[in-house]
Formats: sequence, structure tokens, C-alpha cells
Amino acid sequence: MTKGNILVTGGAGYIGSHACKALRDAGYTPVTFDNLSTGWQDAVKFGPLAEGDLLDRARLDEVFAEYKPQAVMHFAALSLVGEAMSNPGLYWRNNVAGSLNLIEAAVDAGCLDFVFSSTCATYGDQDNVVLDESSPQMPLNSYGKSKRAIEDMLTDFGASHGLRHVVFRYFNVAGADPDAEVGEYHRPETHLIPLMLDAIDGKRAALTVFGTDYDTPDGTCIRDYVHVCDLVDAHVLGLRWLEEDKESRIFNLGTGSGFSVFEVIAHSKAVTNREVPHEIGPRRGGDATKLVSGSTRAVQELGWTPMRSNLEAMIRDAWRWHQSGRYEK
Repeated sequence: MTKGNILVTGGAGYIGSHACKALRDAGYTPVTFDNLSTGWQDAVKFGPLAEGDLLDRARLDEVFAEYKPQAVMHFAALSLVGEAMSNPGLYWRNNVAGSLNLIEAAVDAGCLDFVFSSTCATYGDQDNVVLDESSPQMPLNSYGKSKRAIEDMLTDFGASHGLRHVVFRYFNVAGADPDAEVGEYHRPETHLIPLMLDAIDGKRAALTVFGTDYDTPDGTCIRDYVHVCDLVDAHVLGLRWLEEDKESRIFNLGTGSGFSVFEVIAHSKAVTNREVPHEIGPRRGGDATKLVSGSTRAVQELGWTPMRSNLEAMIRDAWRWHQSGRYEK
């Protein structure tokens, strides 16, 4: 039995397309709203596509009128840190102004349940601590600052118009749909695991490891990884949280531990049974030694149980997707 329409912004992208499948499987109809600038039309296969841009308020109003969604799941955003530092106006315009259009369109349409995909970049580089929802927010660039601004907007519209929201903050998303129907494909690619799989597959000469002199057991940076399917499961739980008329809430999503770059390489060799060509480069400016996101609140309050957020499963699923060659032009 279909439960209703959910407007999924960025539903043609990596995380958004996985969310659409999870929503479909949970009985909802995901309506993808995407301008296809970084997403892929081939990824829209679990519900209808309403092509459009968040900066086009008239188009948003048309989509709300046509599909009458019961809630919004907001993933659409620019997210490249280097670009955010060199072109902040692009991020304030796209992420913040676009989100303001979306929030106002939702409120005007009477769609008052809102699930927002935020980021632990709002915390900045607080090195070697497990970040929880009470950690100070000190974003370092316009990407993290734009996400924090959207969180503030949701709070303000909650106070003024009764917009109820669930916000998820997380670091490194990895893996792919175990059925390989959708997966991760960015151009340019910036994420460790797909870059590594490209090197294994000969699509790039080698993976660059940026620094081996960090204060970690093997000298490389440690990051918290969460499987994309676990991540979107939490978003569906967030939607149900709002359906049960619970208060607006912020949740971190992570494993509470982390893996070093060399650990990821070792697991990749074991999963794929192939060597990982890699070279050692200098440290990158701004890279913290260890970034880990705690998720105790999500586990205790949402009942979230991450089932696939181990390196073997994340790399195995990503490798299966990588070998499928889908989306490649």
C-alpha cells in the first residue's frame, strides 16, 4: 500500500537515488526533483522525475501543486570543499538561497515535514574527538557554513510556521546498493573508495595517499565511514519520526570509530583480490588526523541499526557497482 508522495531533492544523485529506493521499498512514492547538473537521469528509477532547479521558485510551486508531497527529503547541494573555498558565492546562492526557496514553497503548500541531509562539516576540524550533536559548530568553509545556515532556517520556520524537521549530520558515505541498481559516480571524483577502485581497475594510474606522518597507528588519516544504505535507512526512520508527531531533532550518523587510509587500501585488496596502485603524496592543508562521528542518539531514539557499515561490505558493494559500469558515458 502506497503511503504517499515524498519530494526528494537531489534524487538523481548518489545518496538521493539510494534514498528513493529505500522510500519505494518502505511503501512511499519518491518524486525526484533534480536539475541533473551532477545527478544522473538513469538513477531515477523508483518514482517520477520532476526536473527543475531549486533557484526556480515557480517550478517548485508547480511540483508541489502537481504531486502534493506529504514530506520533503532534501539532499540537493553543492559539496566540493575546494570549490566552496574558491567560489563561496556559488555555495551561498545554490545551497542557501535554493533551500530557502524550497522551504518557503513547502510551507506555502502546507507540507510541514522536512528531512534534511546536513553534514558534520558544520563542526569544522575538531581533531581526535568523537563528535556528538552538542559539539560546537565551527565550519571552516562556505559548504559547512551553508549547511549550518539551512539548519538555522529550519529552526526559524519551525518557530514561525510549524515546520517540523529532522536533520542528519554525517561524514564519509561509502558503498552502493547491494543490487547494483544505483551507486556512486561523480565527475570529478573526490571520494577515497571510488578513487581507489579506479586505480585498481586501471582507470587512473594510482591512488594518492596524502601524508603518512599523522599521529595514528599507521600514520595515515582516520575517517568514519557509513554505508549509504544504512544512511538512507536513517532518513526513512527520520520521516517516520515526523509522522509520529515527534519534535524536531538533530542526529549524527556514524559508527563511532574509524578507518585509516591504509586500512581501506588493505581491505580493498582483500575484497577485490587485486593490488591497489598507490603513491605517497604530501599532506593536504586542513586535513585533520582523526574525524569520527558518534551516533548514540540515532541508535537510542530513532532505533537506527547500521547493518552494512563495515569496510568489507562497503568496499564489496562499491566494487560490484564499479564493475557494472553504469552511468559511464
